[in-house]
Amino acid sequence: MPIDTFPTPFHCGYVAIIGEPNVGKSTLLNALLGTKLSIVTPKPQTTRKRILGFHNGPYHQIIFVDTPGLIQPKYALQESMMNAAHAAIADADALALLFDVPKSLNREQLFPEGLEEILRTSRTPALAILNKVDVLQDKHLLLPLINRFSKLYPFHSIIPISALYEDGTESVVEELVRFLPLHRPLYDPDVLSDQPQRFFVSEIIREKIFELFREEVPYATEVVIAEYKEKEDLDVIAADILVERESQRRILIGHKGNAIKEVGTRARKDIEAFLDRKIYLELHVKIRIGWRDDEQWIRRLGY
Repeated sequence: MPIDTFPTPFHCGYVAIIGEPNVGKSTLLNALLGTKLSIVTPKPQTTRKRILGFHNGPYHQIIFVDTPGLIQPKYALQESMMNAAHAAIADADALALLFDVPKSLNREQLFPEGLEEILRTSRTPALAILNKVDVLQDKHLLLPLINRFSKLYPFHSIIPISALYEDGTESVVEELVRFLPLHRPLYDPDVLSDQPQRFFVSEIIREKIFELFREEVPYATEVVIAEYKEKEDLDVIAADILVERESQRRILIGHKGNAIKEVGTRARKDIEAFLDRKIYLELHVKIRIGWRDDEQWIRRLGY
């Protein structure tokens, strides 16, 4: 449906998905959209940049904003990530606060540090979404937890879900639409995100690094698409993987180049599935000393 022809009444607005690292924000966004838009790994702080995803219905367009997990920043990159998260919260018409049910059951403080202040100052309608109920062995523990959340803050709704199994996600959409303003769609309903293909290609490569390497290496890397040529029979893509130290470069390349070959093999498979066409992928590992704490480099990399 063209943007200039839409039914009345029509609701359109921004919803920020916020929460601590590893509570399932990206998994929820993918479940809501019915496609893999955000990369997902078991490691925290996988999401770095704000990602918009559009949920289009006959009478609504929800512009979901997947934000980095709320943390206390330790270096400039993390400060930029938190600035992006707070900007998304400030601009949102509604907030989807995601909580990890198993972790919440073992906590005295249900809110991460700073979240209560964010809610009090924003005064934006907020939903509490209790995720990972699929791993809850004793379902009788859920109702007391819901009661704890209801006493903590005047949420408009508290919805238990399993983002992984897409259980309860329809209720999230139904509740959120109520808080969106009457407005025509802001984006083409045939489009799922505002990010270009290059962005998602770089994210897929970064996802494979998070999957294959441990500890500090994934967090010290950034992926930059150096070349992207669309040819008749395949796309030619060259990507630079930035690291901070020579030791990280050696780990990423591996013995006789085996590690970087495995990254390329896994990434190429997923990129081809995402683009629905064949690609030729080249990966190069380059050292940019201290880039995570260099504000100039952070700006150059789009943070």
